[in-house]
Order: sequence, then C-alpha cells, then structure tokens
Amino acid sequence: MLTVEVTEIFPCTPDELLDFVMDVERYALVDRKLRPVLWTRREGDLLEFAFRPRLVGLPAPKTVARARLTPGHRVDIELAPPPANRLTKLASDFDASFVCTPVEGGTRLVRTLNFRFRPPLSWLATPLLRRPLTADVQGEVRQAKEYIQRQKRTP
Repeated sequence: MLTVEVTEIFPCTPDELLDFVMDVERYALVDRKLRPVLWTRREGDLLEFAFRPRLVGLPAPKTVARARLTPGHRVDIELAPPPANRLTKLASDFDASFVCTPVEGGTRLVRTLNFRFRPPLSWLATPLLRRPLTADVQGEVRQAKEYIQRQKRTP
C-alpha cells in the first residue's frame, strides 16, 4: 500500500476548509489530480463526482469518487462502487481523507491518500510513485492554504 500524509495549519475554521474541499470544482483549482472534473452530484453531506485523474502526470481512465462530509470534522473519499470504476479497480483501489481539528489560530488539516495497487503493478507502482506523489500532495496542501489565505484577504 502507498500512503501519503501531509499535515498543515490553515487560517480558517474546520467548516470553511471542509466546505472548500466539498466544492470539488473549486478544490480542483489547487489539486491537479482532479482535473478535469466531468460532473458533480451532491445530496446533503454526500458528494459524487467524476473526473479524469492524473496521478503524477500519468493519465487514468474516468473515475467516479464519493466524498462524505462529517460536518466540522472530516471528509472521507473513496471510489464509487460498481458499475463505476471497472477499469480503475482492475489496477488499484483508493481512499483519502481530510481530517480537521481546531487549533489556536485556525485548523490543523491532516490530508491522507491511500493507494492499494494490485500485483504485479504494486511492485512497480508503489516505489515508483511514492516520492512524486508525496511532493504532489504537499504542493496541493500548500496551494489550498494559499487559496484560503487569499479568500480571507478578499472582502
């Protein structure tokens, strides 16, 4: 399994950060792995969306993900169940989370991605993708923080 975890303090409330994450079209501005977003459907705290992911610059088939919001605390993301993601699930499985904790001056975000590649792909993909994916997620979190900071300065 390939796990990437990045922690950062954001100058906002947990709800503000989680609202940003649940607006996947807006979040895609800071997370290039999500572009392009093809469609979104949201019912309350459940968001389903389709996108054409680029994992470390490599294109992948259309993917459908589900994001579930636990207000004020976290967003959990997983691949939608069949029949969606037939091609993607042949090679791997995926889940991710954004866990928010209020701290003095803002919110501590722990951003986690977990990839489980199927053999024999796992033997190649895990060591090959670890470093560039870690850098990509660090850049995503940095850009998300910069985006939030710009929004705070703009009335």
